[in-house]
Amino acid sequence: MKSAIDLHLHSCYSDDGEVSPQELVIKCKNNDIQIMAIADHNCVRANGEAQSMALAAGITYIPAVEIDCTFNGTNLHILGYGIDYNSPDFEIIENDITKQSSEVSYKMLLATQKLGFGISRDDMSSLTENMYWNDRWTGEMFAEVLLNKHEYKNHKLLLPYRPGESRSDNPYVNFYWDFYSQGKPCYVEMLYPTLEHIVEIIHENGGKAILAHPGASLKDNGKILNDIISKGIDGIEAFSSYHSPSAAFKFYKAAINNNILVTCGSDYHGKTKPSISIGQHGCLISDEEMQSGFLSGLFK
Repeated sequence: MKSAIDLHLHSCYSDDGEVSPQELVIKCKNNDIQIMAIADHNCVRANGEAQSMALAAGITYIPAVEIDCTFNGTNLHILGYGIDYNSPDFEIIENDITKQSSEVSYKMLLATQKLGFGISRDDMSSLTENMYWNDRWTGEMFAEVLLNKHEYKNHKLLLPYRPGESRSDNPYVNFYWDFYSQGKPCYVEMLYPTLEHIVEIIHENGGKAILAHPGASLKDNGKILNDIISKGIDGIEAFSSYHSPSAAFKFYKAAINNNILVTCGSDYHGKTKPSISIGQHGCLISDEEMQSGFLSGLFK
């Protein structure tokens, strides 16, 4: 089921995004989205480009960002809504990630080669040469290159991501989670700020701090959810393309029990998650109830 609300969209200013902010507004209009937010990874550049265009299209726009951070050794994503995206605080965050990205990308390349793949710098650079962040590579990008190399058509590590197989629904992002996410063979540590610091930054810039897709980020560490809530987050993205209905209900109840906001977002990326379309987040609550109740704290 699709919704007229989507508060988690990615543009080309995310290193794993595809379309421009302007294209994303058009896609939202064509999908009857009434309330939207572009929440790019560690980057607020899309907001200025999208906001006026969204308003002209009759769409309510909420400025947003998705920031990487850590808590008790676990990497998390925190969504900031209603932020002052012109604040230099967000430029500092973007610059910090940019400084680390080239070295981390090269280490990921070496780790991928250790898996037995003959993949080169040129392979990766050819993929990213026309992208905004053309000097950084993600796990999804490694997947795209490898899955399109003819010589690896029957490679055993890639078979689960081929059409019709167990990880083929979103092969690129699934490959990322299986090989490049925290604790996996090709994971390379980035030095992210703490959860507490990011919550503080978002609040200082007029925003609400929301825990993104906890079903994907926490995995077996779901027991730390209450500790995360105690650090001052304002809500939970209970409804996400990553969550089954039972998981969504669990996170919804956690938010309600702690008197914090509930949000919904598809985490649309384009080709990185081809089975996910705009507005597809499985929200179990009507758009009217979300807008008048759970999301009311995001509007100014």
